[in-house]
Amino acid sequence: MAFRVETVILGPDTDQYAGDGQGRTDIASIAAAARRTEELGFDGLTAPEAGHDPFLPLVVAAEHTQRIRLGTNVAIAFPRSPMVTAQVAWDLQQLSGGRFQLGLGTQVKGHVERRYASSWTGPPGPRLREYVLCLKAIFETFQKGEKPGFDGEHYRFTLMNPFFNPGPIEHPHVPIHLAAVNTYMARLAGELCDGLRLHPIATFRYTREVVLPAVRAGAEAAGRKLADVDVIGAPFLAIAKDEPGVEAARQALKQHIAFYASTRTYHAVLKFHGWLDVGNELHRMSREGRWREMPGQISDEMLEEWAIVGTRDELVARLKERCSDLFSTLLLDLAPALRRDEDWIAETVEALHQA
Repeated sequence: MAFRVETVILGPDTDQYAGDGQGRTDIASIAAAARRTEELGFDGLTAPEAGHDPFLPLVVAAEHTQRIRLGTNVAIAFPRSPMVTAQVAWDLQQLSGGRFQLGLGTQVKGHVERRYASSWTGPPGPRLREYVLCLKAIFETFQKGEKPGFDGEHYRFTLMNPFFNPGPIEHPHVPIHLAAVNTYMARLAGELCDGLRLHPIATFRYTREVVLPAVRAGAEAAGRKLADVDVIGAPFLAIAKDEPGVEAARQALKQHIAFYASTRTYHAVLKFHGWLDVGNELHRMSREGRWREMPGQISDEMLEEWAIVGTRDELVARLKERCSDLFSTLLLDLAPALRRDEDWIAETVEALHQA
């Protein structure tokens, strides 16, 4: 199977997952990274919301690229009103010549209320459904100038005059992708959205047996097929040039996995595999700030369920073996040492483009 291939800029590194803060960047570095991503053959470039705004880097990337898709991976929906999100998405779609993709996620109640200083007005699934519908109504009004009339439980969009309407653009369809691990969000992505950005905490087996059936059910409820939904996978990677490097990569990856596995929202995955006790212990340790100790809870057997592990020469074959029946797009979040070998990256991307 041929894949579309994306990568990420400004993604968190191992020190950030371990609670040791994060690095800094600048406009020139973002521009250079975007240009090289396109030159290396990637189909897409994404920016996360992991301490910084996910939209701003994509404005820079839009100016310095011509072909690749640009997406948020992901923007947190609830702290932003649908209008705020719609305006920046509309502008990015216009500025990029139709290459922008809006990736949305919900985060969890504690972070929305206490970190974002925002409100949590009800269960996240039904609220996000309404958010997406409201976004679509706003985009429709932007393009056609018609009087809005969206009135929901959480969001109301009934006012727009010509002064505040940005007006029609050449590429008015802004693809919406939802971050998902659990079945409600997966079904919602299948029903209403262009794609699903699968969190890497979903193991390959959980994706196959739990997530994809939910996406398919949502798509069929909307008169579509699973193939109509771009299923974007970002598998955990423990990849290095040689075997000693692979072992170091395994240990670093356990830090990443432990961070996510401590979040109770993702514990459906751990419960599926019989690891719920580990998830509960990781949650307790995270509340105590014991970030550096947490990787010890992730066994080698668990790592194999979550990750592609091996030397870089084995990466393409292992991705095709484990992902061909799961994903239409692959996001490769490569370690810094691997990113320095641009010839190898270009060869890897080209190989993943081949069926």
